[in-house]
Amino acid sequence: MCYDGAVSDAAEQAEPLGAGAEMSPEQKLAYLRERAAHWRAAQVLGTLRETMVFAVGNPRAQLMLVGEAPGSEEERLGEPFVGPAGQLLNKILAAMGLRREEVYISNVCKWRPSMGERQGSANRPPSAEELAASRPLILAEIRAIRPRCLVCLGASAARALLQCESGVGALRGSWAECQGVPVRVTYHPSYLLRNAALSARRAVWEDMLAVMECCGLPVSERQRHYFLP
Repeated sequence: MCYDGAVSDAAEQAEPLGAGAEMSPEQKLAYLRERAAHWRAAQVLGTLRETMVFAVGNPRAQLMLVGEAPGSEEERLGEPFVGPAGQLLNKILAAMGLRREEVYISNVCKWRPSMGERQGSANRPPSAEELAASRPLILAEIRAIRPRCLVCLGASAARALLQCESGVGALRGSWAECQGVPVRVTYHPSYLLRNAALSARRAVWEDMLAVMECCGLPVSERQRHYFLP
């Protein structure tokens, strides 16, 4: 199991919120959005595109979901998880009895990773350097919201927040912690779009059942049996 460690290197010593203890969650997030728009650590890499995609949802949410980076649709619309993977995430939330507006959805990296001038709609996962440069921002978001539970969607989010190199298969099914918040790692919705096996869908759903219990959400017997043979 991996746990978020002490802040040590120069990139992580940056404090995006500064002296913001007296601000409301809404004020903190507005301030963070402004800071992110001029986040030098990401800009100097030269490997990220210019359009920032910050986050969406309830600043006082019990549940926070974190992915890796925006894709082409997210960049076009300026909102995380609005493409096919986002549509599937909405369905997962609905199966949990939640609306998208009730949770908080973000990415570790706020910019679409670049693949050059002819990128088109192609996407790539963020590099270790891109995740490290962006990490102080997502940590500040977590501190601003203080969710009851946090879900890492995919390996990149898990590696950035938990500071380990394990894959999703090794991390899912148990709890970790980041800044005092319980963390559940599960597969990114895009994985389910590539892998339609019932076992993959059940694995994600088992993680979501654990998240529902952590958040104090009611779980019906019908929900407990979703995606079973």
